[in-house]
Amino acid sequence: MVSSVVLEHLHKGTVIPAHPLALTEDRKLDEAGQRALTRYYIDAGVGGVAVGVHTTQFEIRDPQFNLFEKVLTLAIEELKNAQVPESFIKIGGISGPVEAAVKEAKFIKSIGYDFALLSMGGLADASPEELLERTKKVAEIIPVIGFYLQPAVGGRVLSYDFWKELADIPNVYGIKIAPFNRYQTLDVMRAVCNSKRNKEIAIYTGNDDNIVADLLTTYRFQIDGKQVEKEIVGGLLGHWSVWTKTTVDIFNDIKKSKSNGNIPAELLTLGQEITDANAAFFDASNQFKGSIAGINEVLARQGILQGNWCLADREKLSPNQLEEIDRVYAEYPHLNDDAFVKENLSKWFNQ
Repeated sequence: MVSSVVLEHLHKGTVIPAHPLALTEDRKLDEAGQRALTRYYIDAGVGGVAVGVHTTQFEIRDPQFNLFEKVLTLAIEELKNAQVPESFIKIGGISGPVEAAVKEAKFIKSIGYDFALLSMGGLADASPEELLERTKKVAEIIPVIGFYLQPAVGGRVLSYDFWKELADIPNVYGIKIAPFNRYQTLDVMRAVCNSKRNKEIAIYTGNDDNIVADLLTTYRFQIDGKQVEKEIVGGLLGHWSVWTKTTVDIFNDIKKSKSNGNIPAELLTLGQEITDANAAFFDASNQFKGSIAGINEVLARQGILQGNWCLADREKLSPNQLEEIDRVYAEYPHLNDDAFVKENLSKWFNQ
């Protein structure tokens, strides 16, 4: 059973970065860098972290690396050492077929994670009914956050009916929407609004191409003669794993503007600048092939990671991606948090 304090925080909305993986040049775990990353996010003011997800690299589960349990345990240790608030949201990534997903769910629950972010990636042969049954089995173990992963990085298109049924599953308390597609985002929002568990489901954006607009938008539907509204209350994003201190400040500005009922046009312009930066980091022009390496490159420039290396050889920067990262760094200096990182870097590595 999830803590009521954590659940309240999830529904209020917050910044949740998808935690990257720190490696040495020979592709071994850089434990000091991994711990420093978690400390960075805590000090940046995030409301939670998600570990073992796409940005952490799915390959941590491969027997040749065997890093899944180690990496997820390191994050929990750092959160305990920092004595984060009781409301801090701890999310562990779950993937694979039913047997693997159930095993991972039992492990992350045993070490203190609040929710499982349940990826549908890599299950192209599974029917929608099988995916829903898998969700039910995981939800019997630990509260679940559903995950609409875009097809370009291993996800699949799923219907309105699928998301309606998923929202109806007991112990599902959130959905991360990351199809990078407005129509598919709308499918999820409408499905949740039509669910009998509408008020129990918190929606988080994973649409890195539309972050600010997602957070500013109220969705409204006519259901059984009544007007039903739903907001995307926060974000669970790989993009938020870099320049995180600035992200927290921008998120707080968005929340304040919405509560005041006064949304400045400048926020929409800022949103497009963030999308442009994301296109460079996530390698959008090459079907996101360099997305993890791009995130790692930014963190390496700041000194948190030793380099942009990934476990899989295929995961590397694309041609011209470095130049694109240079460009957005130069064009949007107000978006980075380099000064904050520089000020705290020594502390994060020497706690």
